[in-house]
Amino acid sequence: MILLQISAAHGPDECCLAVSLALRQFYQEADALQVELHEIERESGRLAGTLRSVLLALNGESAEQLAERWCGTLQWICESPWRKGRARKNWFIGAARFSPAAMPKESEIRFETLKSSGPGGQHVNKTESAIRATHLASGISVKVQTERSQHANKRLACLLIAHRLEQLKQQRLDEQRAQRRLFHHQNVRGAPVRIFKGNDFTPSQ
Repeated sequence: MILLQISAAHGPDECCLAVSLALRQFYQEADALQVELHEIERESGRLAGTLRSVLLALNGESAEQLAERWCGTLQWICESPWRKGRARKNWFIGAARFSPAAMPKESEIRFETLKSSGPGGQHVNKTESAIRATHLASGISVKVQTERSQHANKRLACLLIAHRLEQLKQQRLDEQRAQRRLFHHQNVRGAPVRIFKGNDFTPSQ
């Protein structure tokens, strides 16, 4: 399994539209290569029909080939549909792959079933296929309703929690590194907690 995220980062609305269009193209190419896709998480953009980011799980013999084709900076050349007459026609988004994090044990997660909401056909609001999963130790909670079966949504919920836990771990490591960098500028002269003397670096009593 490969995790791949397409993101507009901090780009404008046009970049969010590019993510939505890229996702449509990605599904077409995945279908042609017989790569199984599961949408794990999406963040909508400010305007209707746009996406700030989408996280996908890829399965199949050609998943690696498809991921390699997309990873990196993606350029969309088009006049803005909202800012007619403007000179800018280049919009940039990015795609990156992630290794699936270690899955938490199901005993560490509380699962709730609920009815799906929003568009999705005849099964929406009629079957309790959606899953809300809460990681007990961290409090991370996710809702997954992209699949029609509870089992599939439960599996994706576990995968998403694992991804969130890995992101949280990385965030804490980044914060620690930032604190260490800051420490380089915080050494002050005076009020030492210990004193050493001479070439032998002998501690003073």
